[in-house]
Amino acid sequence: MFRHPTNSPWGEVTNCDNLCPGVFLIYTDNYDGGGTMVSRGMEEILSPAARRCGMRRGGFICFAEYSAENIVFRELLDKKLWSIPERIRNRTAFEENINNSLREHHPDYWRSREHGRQKAPPARPAPALAERS
Repeated sequence: MFRHPTNSPWGEVTNCDNLCPGVFLIYTDNYDGGGTMVSRGMEEILSPAARRCGMRRGGFICFAEYSAENIVFRELLDKKLWSIPERIRNRTAFEENINNSLREHHPDYWRSREHGRQKAPPARPAPALAERS
């Protein structure tokens, strides 16, 4: 299992939410806020373009709250590893805010993501799982 981080590039962790296994939303009392930390064992869920945007610290790839954590949100949404929380009333607007932020603040990442989506083959339905007795 993945352990919650106790320290981050933004200071001591005061609260930590799991977005999915090995991916943590970090809160600190520091002025810099927090961010998202992806455990080394889970970094392969991120595209190479996303990994280049993070900073490596203590066994994690870290994405600052106000500049880069939308990259992680976008990657997790694209891979259906995370869904927008129920407390967010307008999920469409929330997702569009993520996309707008990425277009503005991380245009190289956005271009890479869009290029990869254009090259990707159409999604095929997952094979049905055999029922267990």
